[in-house]
Amino acid sequence: MPERKKKTANTSSVIDGFRQMWLVVMFDLPTDTKDSRKCYREFRNSLIEDGFMMLQFSIYARHTISDEQCTKHSRRVRINLPPDGQVRMIRITDAQFQRMEVFHGKIRGKTEPNPAQLTFF
Repeated sequence: MPERKKKTANTSSVIDGFRQMWLVVMFDLPTDTKDSRKCYREFRNSLIEDGFMMLQFSIYARHTISDEQCTKHSRRVRINLPPDGQVRMIRITDAQFQRMEVFHGKIRGKTEPNPAQLTFF
C-alpha cells in the first residue's frame, strides 16, 4: 500500500492558497464628458462598496475564499458595468497573487496581504 502523506500546517496553507481566489478588475473608461465621468465614479464606487481595493489606477482586486465567492462578485461587477469603455476581469489563485512582483521605482515592495476574513459556519 502506498504511504499517505501526513497533513501539516504547511500543506494545508498551500491547498488554501490554491482554493482562495483573487478577482482582478481592470478598466479603461471614458472621462471626456460630465456623464461619462459620472459613470466612471459610479462604477469605481460600486467596486469599492463590494470590497475591492485599488492596486493601481483603474486596477482593482478583491480577495475571496473560494471560486464560488469569486463568481458571485464577478456577477456584481457585470451588473454595474458602465455603458462605454472596456472592462476586463481575471481570476487568479491566492498562490499566484502572492508571486506578484511589486516595485516602487527600483525598490521592491511587498504584495498586498490577504484581508482579514470573518467566516461564519
